[in-house]
Formats: sequence, structure tokens, C-alpha cells
Amino acid sequence: MQHPLLIDCETLQKRLGQPGLVVLDVRGRAAYEFGGHIPGAVHSTWHEYSDPDAVAKGLLDPDLKRIEKCVQALGINQESEVVIYSNPFDNWGDEGRMFWMLEYLGHKNLKVLDGGWVKWIHERRPFEHGAVRCAPGNFVVSPVESAIIMKNELKGIARKPNPTTTIVDARSLEEYLGKEISGIPRPGHIPGAVHVAWSGFLNADATVKDMAAINAQLDLKGLNPAHETICYCTGGVRSAWLYFILRLVGYQRLRNYPGSWWEWSRDFACPVEKDLLALQKLLGLSESQVPTGMRPS
Repeated sequence: MQHPLLIDCETLQKRLGQPGLVVLDVRGRAAYEFGGHIPGAVHSTWHEYSDPDAVAKGLLDPDLKRIEKCVQALGINQESEVVIYSNPFDNWGDEGRMFWMLEYLGHKNLKVLDGGWVKWIHERRPFEHGAVRCAPGNFVVSPVESAIIMKNELKGIARKPNPTTTIVDARSLEEYLGKEISGIPRPGHIPGAVHVAWSGFLNADATVKDMAAINAQLDLKGLNPAHETICYCTGGVRSAWLYFILRLVGYQRLRNYPGSWWEWSRDFACPVEKDLLALQKLLGLSESQVPTGMRPS
């Protein structure tokens, strides 16, 4: 698919080695170094930019100068064209997280490789092993505050919903309805949030679906591109992929909540909704099979 925020494998292969192009692999370190990567690609994961002191690991490091140095270490300049890729079938939307983060930090020339590593290897394109070293870039962080939302602001929106604001939960339907998840103090979702699973926007070859199909899915959920749309998940990764998908189809007023459910569920002043009857039906459980703590009171 031709889109200014996507690049196809053939085009990228022809452009490898061109000045100003940075190819960024956001898979795990072992997959990158030992499993092979696109020639010249540098490596980084979203974890490297998390707040080291926060329990909610989706939160960005508040030291933006430290983040800036990490980005510069990838050889990224102010004018670089950055192409991000991962294995779309073996992550949580990591390429979307990196896209969102760099966009929030103020980078203006970002693309995602359509089909990622899955399509690149399927088409038998060149790859190499080992780490790639590069000279530091000169990128300067200039945060775009309209791309992010933090807990306290979202708490105010959730308490007094704005008719022109849509909160979107990108997790699985089970999580949204209230399934107990290990490490999460409270199950459920933000009151009024619409459920749009992050995982439904790819074709069988890992490429992104065409715009008409994506818009049809979003229309069924009642999303409106004219509204401010706030995305969240567990740690701001799946929601960042949904953020990217919404950017593809033209949504302009978009924000990602990096703390997401990791942070929200730990603050008992944050409101939570559950639909345990719907969860029971989804899981095919009779009332007697539902654990006591999951039964509606």
C-alpha cells in the first residue's frame, strides 16, 4: 500500500545505504544480532526509554536529555528519514510504540516498513548479522505535547466525559471486560472507553490492511476522526500501534497514554468499569463456574 507513513520492502531495499536514511530494528536484541537484520539497521527497543524509577514501565523517562542521547546514539539527525520495523506477528506493536515516541519527541520524518521482517524474509531480501555501529546524530528533542496524555488529565476526562473526546482501549476484549491479569491490581477499563483491539489491522502477509477496510472497522466501533481520540492499553505499546493505525487513516487529534493500565489500575482514585456478565458469556462460563471474586455484586 502506498502511504506517506509506510514504505514497502522493494523501495526500502533500493534505498539502503542512502545518506540521511536510518533503518531502525525494534525487535529483541537476540533476534536482531543473531537472527539477522536488514543491512545497516541499527537496534533499539522501547524499554530503553522507560522511566527507570516507575513501576508502570510504559511511562517514558522524564529525563528527556537522557532520551535525546539514546536517540542520537542511533545516528538519527534532525532531518533523517527513519524507517522502523519489527516482526509484526511476534510483538505487541513495538514499531508503533517507537513511531509514537519519536513523533512525540518531535521527529517529523518517520515511516514504518509495511510487512516488517516477516515480509522482508519471505521475499528473500538481503540481511546481515551482528550489531551496527554509527556516528551519533544531532537530533534535538522538542516534545509535541498534543501527542501524549498523562494520568491526571485523563482522570478528569473520565470523570466528566467530553462528547468530542473518545477514549479507546486497545487491549483484548477479555482484558477490557475485566479478566484478572497477573500483576494488575484491578481489572476492567476506563469508564466510557470504546474497545478496539490493536491486533485486527494486518493482512496475512503482515502488511497493513487497505484504508477502506480499516475505516470500516473503526466505523463499526463508532470512532469519529473529528474527535480527540485517546488510546491506552496495558503499557502504552499496543495503544501506540493503534495510534499509528489511526494516523494512517487521517486522524489528527490523537494522544497516547504511556502509563496505561499498568499505572491506572494502581491508583485507586482512578475510576474503573467492568462487565463481568459479558466476560462470563465470552468465556463460556456458567455462573457456578465463575470465581467468587469475578461475580457481579
